[in-house]
Amino acid sequence: MSVGKDDITGLILAGGRGSRMGGVDKGLQNYRGMPLALHALLRLAPQVGQVMISANRNLGAYESMGVPVWPDPLPDYAGPLAGWLAGLEHCTTPYLMTVPCDTPDFPADLVERLAHALATADAEIAMAATREAGEVRAQPVFSLMKSDLLESLTAFVRSGQSKIMRWAGQHRCAEVVFDDASAFFNANTLAELQQLQQGAR
Repeated sequence: MSVGKDDITGLILAGGRGSRMGGVDKGLQNYRGMPLALHALLRLAPQVGQVMISANRNLGAYESMGVPVWPDPLPDYAGPLAGWLAGLEHCTTPYLMTVPCDTPDFPADLVERLAHALATADAEIAMAATREAGEVRAQPVFSLMKSDLLESLTAFVRSGQSKIMRWAGQHRCAEVVFDDASAFFNANTLAELQQLQQGAR
């Protein structure tokens, strides 16, 4: 089994409440002259066949980035899994790749490495991880998954659960460790965004 680029739809997760950033729409925050979500889009697009965005407000601003935009199928900013659900519901390829909008410098070989691991391990989900202070730490919002997991995820979130790792634990999951942890630095607060702007990379 191999996973080709055209078999993968990329999903930018921009549907969060942005509470740690004062309630602003994180994906539209300026980073080096462009909205954060657009950075993620431009970085992800060459790695996949097509891209879409998960967003819950300012839909017109996201639509102007030129790709389909889908709101959560669940109310009240239900978290990343709600975005994944929106992505899987609208995914027309065998695989869905998710990345958050607030990590603009994720690796350029992210999808390729996850796809290789998924195929090699005959897994249903491949997830990025980083090594920090000698410990391997999962980065679950960076995941490649089979799109036929829609039914499983629907049942999981409808039962009121929202933890990515708990749902992923129900499936064959491969982990791929990336050495450069700073590539996964995400801006949760305005201070962290400023840190990123100042060329943490």
